[in-house]
Amino acid sequence: MTNLQSPVCPLPRSHDEKIVLGHGSGGKMMTDLITKTFQPPLANPALNAGNDAGVVQPPSQAQLAISTDAHVVYPLFFPGGDIGRLAICGTVNDVAMMGAIPHYLTASFILEEGLEVAILEKVVASMQTAAEEADVQVIAGDTKVVERGKADRLYISTSGVGTVIEGHTVGGERAQPGDVVIVSGTIGDHGIAVLEARGDLGFRTELRSDVAPLNHLVREMLAVSDQVHVLRDPTRGGVASALNEIARQSAVCVTLTEEAIPVRPSVAAACEILGFDPLYIANEGKLVAIVDRQDAPKILEVMRQTRYGKEAAIIGEVQEAPVGRLLMKTALGTTRVVDVLAGEMLPRIC
Repeated sequence: MTNLQSPVCPLPRSHDEKIVLGHGSGGKMMTDLITKTFQPPLANPALNAGNDAGVVQPPSQAQLAISTDAHVVYPLFFPGGDIGRLAICGTVNDVAMMGAIPHYLTASFILEEGLEVAILEKVVASMQTAAEEADVQVIAGDTKVVERGKADRLYISTSGVGTVIEGHTVGGERAQPGDVVIVSGTIGDHGIAVLEARGDLGFRTELRSDVAPLNHLVREMLAVSDQVHVLRDPTRGGVASALNEIARQSAVCVTLTEEAIPVRPSVAAACEILGFDPLYIANEGKLVAIVDRQDAPKILEVMRQTRYGKEAAIIGEVQEAPVGRLLMKTALGTTRVVDVLAGEMLPRIC
């Protein structure tokens, strides 16, 4: 496996007065924006937990997991998917990462003047196909049109509602020392597939985006174990950003083994040429699970029997210290810190 190198990303200047692209990258600038600008005025227990979906307890009903997302990928169509499939799967997965069964979605469309109706119809058809696969329904929606040049053809915002599976409590704050880290398959496929679709690679591959609904995979995992502590879909910022987030939430250290991380040769080659690290590349059909060590073998076995978990692998473990850190045991026998990126890495990847 190609040695995973940290990408070169110079620290940005302070941008406290104006929004820049780095505020949406999944790195430190985005975290600072959330904690300083959004969380104080909007504070509530569900939001402050910092997970992919807020969990609430309505009177006399099952717990609900509720999530919302926006999708601005370019190009609209890429190998393995499109903005419509991405919109459905992204929100389904956010709800599922709380150990919940997604049921209903809403969708809001921002359309640019001049967008071809045939393209919109193709996107909507793709959304329906993805919704059927995930066994969810889009029950409400909205459409807005903006002037030519005010949007990039089409944006989609979705929200999802699901019910938490009884007997399971899943959240980013629940990782415990001794747990193991599982990834459901190869990382970086989506980000590199989108880059190729843009013509940014300079060469061709057979790589396709991994965009997929993971709720059925999650149900299979929870059916065999009540010791799945954390689930997270590593989208913007990739596996590295997701695990850094979990390490901070749980006040633990997560240590990865470089040689255990599954990366396709085409992804590794593209990252080496472009100076990227696969750990930071976006995924749209993979999950990271932190589970009890004793239950890990049966969880891994059931994952590998599913469509989207065939290449699942144990890639690391949870330790007590250093608190809030993500470390990597490299192929050379050394250990390095895997930090969050300070700003922008890849534009408009999901």
